[in-house]
Amino acid sequence: MIPWQQVDSTSLGGDVVLTLWRRDLAGRPAEFSLRITEPNLPMTELMNSRQHASEKLLAERAVEAFGQAPRSVLIGGLGMGFTLRAALDLLDDSARVTVAELLPDVVRWNHEHMGGLAGQPLQDARVEVHVGDVDELLGGLRTFDLILLDTDNGPEGTSRDENEDLYTVAGLKRAHAALTPGGILAVWSAFPSTQFTRRLERSGFDTKVTQARAHGKRGARHVIWLARRR
Repeated sequence: MIPWQQVDSTSLGGDVVLTLWRRDLAGRPAEFSLRITEPNLPMTELMNSRQHASEKLLAERAVEAFGQAPRSVLIGGLGMGFTLRAALDLLDDSARVTVAELLPDVVRWNHEHMGGLAGQPLQDARVEVHVGDVDELLGGLRTFDLILLDTDNGPEGTSRDENEDLYTVAGLKRAHAALTPGGILAVWSAFPSTQFTRRLERSGFDTKVTQARAHGKRGARHVIWLARRR
């Protein structure tokens, strides 16, 4: 068994800590893991660089559902950059992507450690990084063709109180207002939630629930909501 080494850590508030881990595999790229630690609870893996197929599908399915070339995209949650990379690969040179990442250290880790995993997406000239809550960009003067939300483990798996408001009816209505007519809100989750589907419908969206595997045709089953602004 190849051992893991902790690279860095950052506080999520209180005694909750997000840690970055790495292990070097012979003849293969290094593997990275983002994990959450809390007092008196086992360590939980939030993301692994070898299991990112569903994050990639989040962007691909949103672009497909929109039905034309998106001009402006907002991504909530940088993670390891796989959703951002998938979006960039499908967008024109004139498109613009704003990535909102709440934790400055996650942005730094992408620059210093994990950028190569997704082909250095933060170096793309089309990308703007907003260090802060994605909710700060909703309900303002800017509108987006696509809003992709990939925060924590989804609507029923948030690790920070700040992220919970995104998935309430009030938060979803702000996302609705920030979309262009016919725009798509796409939401990734590790867990299904019929309650969240109902909240989307109540917030002015026509919604489709899709399934996605974490690793190709294998791995955990994740959920992607595709919600079109009415």
